[in-house]
Amino acid sequence: MEKPLITNDAVVLGLLMLILAAIFITASSKKSGWQKFYRFIPSVLLCYFIPSLFNTFGIISGDESNLYFVSSRYLLPTALVLLTLSIDLKAIARLGKKAVIMFFAGTVGIVIGGPLSILIVSSFAPDIVGGVGPDAVWRGMATIAGSWIGGGANQAAMFETFGASEDLFATMITVDVIVANIWMAFLLYGVGISKKLDKRLKADASSIEEVKNGIEKYQASIMKIPTLPEVMTVLAIGFGATGIAHFGADIIAPWIGEVAPQLDKFSLTSSFFWLVVIATTIGLGLSFTKARKFEGVGASRLGSVMIYILVASIGMLMDVTAIFDNPGFFMVGLIWMAVHVIVLLGVAKIIKAPYFFVAVGSQANVGGAASAPIVAGAFHPSLAPVGVLLAVLGYALGTYAAYICGLLLQAAAAV
Repeated sequence: MEKPLITNDAVVLGLLMLILAAIFITASSKKSGWQKFYRFIPSVLLCYFIPSLFNTFGIISGDESNLYFVSSRYLLPTALVLLTLSIDLKAIARLGKKAVIMFFAGTVGIVIGGPLSILIVSSFAPDIVGGVGPDAVWRGMATIAGSWIGGGANQAAMFETFGASEDLFATMITVDVIVANIWMAFLLYGVGISKKLDKRLKADASSIEEVKNGIEKYQASIMKIPTLPEVMTVLAIGFGATGIAHFGADIIAPWIGEVAPQLDKFSLTSSFFWLVVIATTIGLGLSFTKARKFEGVGASRLGSVMIYILVASIGMLMDVTAIFDNPGFFMVGLIWMAVHVIVLLGVAKIIKAPYFFVAVGSQANVGGAASAPIVAGAFHPSLAPVGVLLAVLGYALGTYAAYICGLLLQAAAAV
């Protein structure tokens, strides 16, 4: 692999911030040209896609940079606290059961999509999905199932359970990241045309609008120009809670690993799992206190800034040219994802679920806690916790559902 043009993370961060600023400045422009452009291309999609182009053309490298790690471990939990600080749990509850139904529809789509993709590809190119022993392709695909239903911890569990070779595992990680990020790009694009999609699905998105409007009214009622001590207090709450979350995760995860290692099936031995859970819990707890009023000095805006830095750092991980290195495997991955999408849209059509639930239900599976709040927050920052809560459900179910998928993959490969 060639060395990227820019290797200093300080320079990379500066470049990403310039990209983000340019996008948001042009997106808020009153000029008709920019308004027409952003009518078709959501700004959040560009925040994700432009860094991926810089990575693809070797200007920066997501593989060599630590920005994604820093963003996901430090900024994400802080953002979750600041975004949930003013949440109205009763309003979120009024969103109803369709969010959970769509999450499970996404899980089912992944469980059956893997075996179907093997059967489809084997009908015209059996060598692509063949292999023997640790190099059997179905074993590597089982690790993708772990990632797409739960996350990194579930993926590692499937690697150990089904015994894929390290070379195959490395290739499947590339397929996992690229295909998942391509789908995320489509989801973010859909945010910009969600009203049209809701009409196609004959869905009622009024409950989502009520939550958004309620948050906006609350924000307007307490909005004020923040003082420096107030901004410092908001940041202290966010980063302080992140510190507590890391402290707790560093104790809880290893302890469970020692006393009840079998609970790794639920991702309970994963530090990242506990980091997300503790940070979200602290934020939800603070929403019942006077700390809720810090929304008036921009708590969610600061949280959104951190989320968009995470979006840009995720974009850095995508290299579209990697598709051409293993086109057969990527074809399998794309067919697999297509089945997931068909199941999602089919269920959404039947229960008349709005696009918001389609997008968040899918990303809570495929992306997990790092990107589910990004997609949910693209609709409105106040909705980001919905993505987090569903992603936590994915962590809990990921290993079991992925194990079932692995068995089905093995059966499909034997046909």
